[in-house]
Amino acid sequence: MKPFALRAAALAAAIFLAGCATPGPSKPPVKLLEPAAVGLQADAATPLPVAPDWWRAFNDAQLDALVERALAEQPNLQAAQARIARAAAANEAAGAALLPSAQASFDATRQRFTEHGIYPPPLAGSVRTTATLQAGLQWDLDFFGRHRAELAAALGAGRAAQADAAAARVLLASQVTRAYVGLARLQAQREVATQTLAQRQSLLELVRQRVSNGLDTNVELRQSEGGLPEARLQIEQLDEQIALARNQLAALTAQPPQALQGLNAPLAALQPLQQPAVLGADLLGRRPDIVAARERVEAATQDVQVARTLFYPNVNLTAFIGFNAIGLDRLVEAGSRQYGVGPAITLPIFDTGRLRANLHGRQAELDAAVLSYNNALLEAVREAADALATLQSLQAQRREQAAAQDSAEAAYRLAVQRYGAGLSSQLTVLSAEGPLLTQRRLAAELQSRSLEAQVALLRALGGGWQGGEGAAQPVAAAR
Repeated sequence: MKPFALRAAALAAAIFLAGCATPGPSKPPVKLLEPAAVGLQADAATPLPVAPDWWRAFNDAQLDALVERALAEQPNLQAAQARIARAAAANEAAGAALLPSAQASFDATRQRFTEHGIYPPPLAGSVRTTATLQAGLQWDLDFFGRHRAELAAALGAGRAAQADAAAARVLLASQVTRAYVGLARLQAQREVATQTLAQRQSLLELVRQRVSNGLDTNVELRQSEGGLPEARLQIEQLDEQIALARNQLAALTAQPPQALQGLNAPLAALQPLQQPAVLGADLLGRRPDIVAARERVEAATQDVQVARTLFYPNVNLTAFIGFNAIGLDRLVEAGSRQYGVGPAITLPIFDTGRLRANLHGRQAELDAAVLSYNNALLEAVREAADALATLQSLQAQRREQAAAQDSAEAAYRLAVQRYGAGLSSQLTVLSAEGPLLTQRRLAAELQSRSLEAQVALLRALGGGWQGGEGAAQPVAAAR
């Protein structure tokens, strides 16, 4: 018997191994981009800690309240949370596959046994009740790591869903912040327009006095009166844009349009932020969409591993114990006991074509995930570099604009004084007024653009940071 048992074991092993389908040759996968390849410096020894509530650095309580409401009420974020819950359910299902499953069943059937079947009298021709009470156990033995790879893929997909939700939070917070900065810019421009209207009204009063004294004619008077409707028109146009900006903020924060009709956003009160001196992998590496893309690469890698394990036999261990009897009164008697145990082996012998097609499809999905990650990394580097370049340029522009505005203010004051003293014409005043108004509007425009560029940089880096060696000095607060 011993030689027979050895031959039987060898034959079983040969059949087991023969049942393994071959995946065939495989092409090399697409490579992930390394940080150095896209111009990123190596991670700092102590990476900058993440500031998830980065918008608070602008030091505006109204902005803080708007962003927090948007994050709590916006339907898009609630949908992202639902996707996380769905991914968590998939994780539970994949984890359950690693554990044995148990079932219990009971069935009873009232039936008439045929007189010409396999059952002899007195069962033949009688009406009896057959019943089964049974408990079973099934365990899919994960010899080749299929279920472990499925679990790893599900966990990766879950982490990607969480990163997607974080990316949605960053995007929504940046949209609210930019809309708020845009409202502040419009209101600052309206203040400039109001100052212009007051300035032209003062000039009109001066012209009227000169006309009454015979120093000017009605030509100068009509020219001065024509400047007032133009200034009021600009104010009306800005009021329209301010109303639209408030409506946009109300929509982003899930409020009715009239909820923010009285909202005022002071541009001068918004504090500029620190910015990183250099772009490092520790900054861009924590950007949520980059994290999500990397997690999808990991999940796709595990899916390829799952597809490879399908080429190997699948072994299930099943066992059952219970009672079976004809007649409920005898169901739980000792003689009605039944039990059994044994393996079930599935061999993919003639399924190679389908399995190879599935493997090639999974490999293509992995390549697509890698390419998506590479593209996301390149786009993130470009966005961050653009934002840094814009910030550096705006700092220089604001310094030059501040000098130009000082000159324009001085020139206008001097022109008004000379006109009041009768040393120059009204044309000189009007000529000096144009550059001054342009510089005032440009100051508000550059300040808001600087804040918007900082928001763009924060979004490009996936959020804020909390000081550290990589932080630069605060952006110069030019007028």
